[in-house]
Amino acid sequence: MHNFNIISREIEFCGRTLYIETGRMAKQANGSVFIRYGDSAVLVTASMGKDPVEGQDFFPLTVDYIEKMYASGKIPGGFFKREAKPSTSATLSARVIDRSIRPLFPDGFRNQVHVVLNVLAYDGKTDPEVLGILGASLALSISDIPFHGPIAGVTVGYIDNELVVNPYLPDLNERSSLNLAVGGSATSVVMIESAAQELSEDLMLDAVYAGHEEIKKLCALQEDFIKEAGKEKVEVTLISIPEELLQRVDNDFGTRIVESAMIIGKQERQDAFDNTEEEMLAKYLESDGEEAFAENEKWYKDAYEELIRRYVRESILKNKLRVDGRGFDDVRDITCEIDVLPMVHGSSLFTRGETQSLGTLTLGGGSDEQVIDGLEEEYKKSFYLHYNFPPFSVGEAGRMGPTGRRELGHGNLAERALKAVLPEKEKFPYTIRIVADTLESNGSSSMASICSGCMAMMAGGVPLKAAVAGIANGLIMDEAGDYVVLTDIVGLEDHLGDMDFKCAGTRAGITAMQMDIKIEGITKDIMRIALKKANVARMHILDIMQGCIEEPRDDLAPTAPRIEAFQIPVDKIGEVIGPSGKMIKSIIETCSVEIDISDDGTVRVLSPDKASIMQAKEMIMGIAVEPEIGQQFSGPVTRIEPYGVFVKILNGVKEGMVHVSQMHHSRVEHPEDMVKLGDIVNVKSLGSEKGKLSLTMKGVEGNPEPKPGQPRERTYSNRRDDRGSDRDRGRRSQGRNDRYRR
Repeated sequence: MHNFNIISREIEFCGRTLYIETGRMAKQANGSVFIRYGDSAVLVTASMGKDPVEGQDFFPLTVDYIEKMYASGKIPGGFFKREAKPSTSATLSARVIDRSIRPLFPDGFRNQVHVVLNVLAYDGKTDPEVLGILGASLALSISDIPFHGPIAGVTVGYIDNELVVNPYLPDLNERSSLNLAVGGSATSVVMIESAAQELSEDLMLDAVYAGHEEIKKLCALQEDFIKEAGKEKVEVTLISIPEELLQRVDNDFGTRIVESAMIIGKQERQDAFDNTEEEMLAKYLESDGEEAFAENEKWYKDAYEELIRRYVRESILKNKLRVDGRGFDDVRDITCEIDVLPMVHGSSLFTRGETQSLGTLTLGGGSDEQVIDGLEEEYKKSFYLHYNFPPFSVGEAGRMGPTGRRELGHGNLAERALKAVLPEKEKFPYTIRIVADTLESNGSSSMASICSGCMAMMAGGVPLKAAVAGIANGLIMDEAGDYVVLTDIVGLEDHLGDMDFKCAGTRAGITAMQMDIKIEGITKDIMRIALKKANVARMHILDIMQGCIEEPRDDLAPTAPRIEAFQIPVDKIGEVIGPSGKMIKSIIETCSVEIDISDDGTVRVLSPDKASIMQAKEMIMGIAVEPEIGQQFSGPVTRIEPYGVFVKILNGVKEGMVHVSQMHHSRVEHPEDMVKLGDIVNVKSLGSEKGKLSLTMKGVEGNPEPKPGQPRERTYSNRRDDRGSDRDRGRRSQGRNDRYRR
């Protein structure tokens, strides 16, 4: 039996027991922890490559969030019945962890690091994602991998006008007007990701720091745990530019770099940078000789990039000059257009500076809803936004493959920003798909996607509660603590800056917020300034957007489908569908419509043609609702028997019988004295008994008069019927007996 050296801690945290341990599972990883919170549990591992990755100019960190379906007692779907690629939710969870821990590794660290979070148990109430940042930090902190932790993460909700840290998942999803993920250290906040229902800047700031107060407790827990379980950190090679080469490039080309950085246009500025770099490399090749140049070429390039970073930041902080000449609070020029595409259900083009997003709207029915099958119970999404970032948007030639993590993350942020203003499903029973195609990018294409998506919906007649706009702010901070917050950052300011702070909302409040940093944390004052500047910029953008389209249009586009939603009794759903779907397929084919029926009896009929929708609705209601006594119908005679005729009503979905005695006030010897097969007759309901509908033609205008002695065709059925006479039954019985005697 193994003698595991298990080290553990247990505390009560936000209404549940939090248990952490190491020493039992995954001991060959550099660091591993098992965490149980409530009845949800995760295993987090951290592993490191032994040597730096050669030629790498960035830190090779990978974070994987793995949802084991057995965690919630489910078997994966599909042919192979095993977990395949991560779900969108898992990918987004991995991004949150990555964004939180990445700034906390040493500069110049190039060893490959792999953090894996395996969800091992899920109780349906405690979201395993909330353990992600804590688990990653703890696994890294007790390992021998260099890491400037610890940090932790929590979720903050706003329920019944109170901020709640780590609420139960059903409460967060169903009752909360805020879903805020916060990551931080004991002293500062490092990551924010949120969706909100038009909440104020002050409330959002309070929520961030309510979460931070609880994060401090988790950091204290980790510090205590690390003292007992932590390993000594290994010595690793940190990649840094030789100072003499950096000084040489600065002396030779520093002035040219400063001049290029002040060129206004993105492409023109980049061309100037590229030309200067080519000139630099050619000069050093000639002066150094091929052998020495081959050894130093990478350092020359790295030095060049570092000098661009230094001079751009210095220009902003000391000279108060941004790369495109704007003031710190200026928003780039904006042009808004709608109806830029024919045929689509709604379209808009939003251009801000050199960033451009094409937003398109497509409306569909229930069959177009996205089925989400993860650890939670399967559910459907009727609103989704897809964000695309093709290489041509930044002037590059590249391969366009599957959707990447960045595209999923940006699309999710834009989707959450717009979801807050969607109409209620009962009022607008459509599936809504927004596609945001980035056509040009020079900073904050995700915020442009929010604007283009919003205007596309307004142009397409989606009755949004309010218009939504977004803006990205940045931060430049030096080692002395001097800083400046920039409004509407361009790509270079994002790349060389210390913070990317995105904020979206309406005039009433914030609907989505996201913050990433490249330093080890920011203060509350910086965040307050960023929120205030974002509010001013958002109002400016909303003014321009609403100058293009002030309110959602009253009607849908001519090409968009129409939907009629109504209720039927739940116990009638089976009758409407029919055996093997025969009835509903018949209605769909007859009326040329799409039909969706929910388990609660909600029926949605979709078609571009209003008359087809009403025809289908009439047929469905005819099945689901028994005709009232005295209600009048017309329909074809489908069968004639000696005792009466059968008539189909309600476009053929119900059939009733008119007894021969109910065909006319005068005596009718045989039904064929009055009608023929296929004749259209007018009838009234006499009510139903045991599922059989009785009809009458008496006193209903528009029916033919009896004509006794008409030639008759045998159009009635030979099959046995309950209404057949005793004499008929006796004759059939006698025939059988005769046959048996022979």
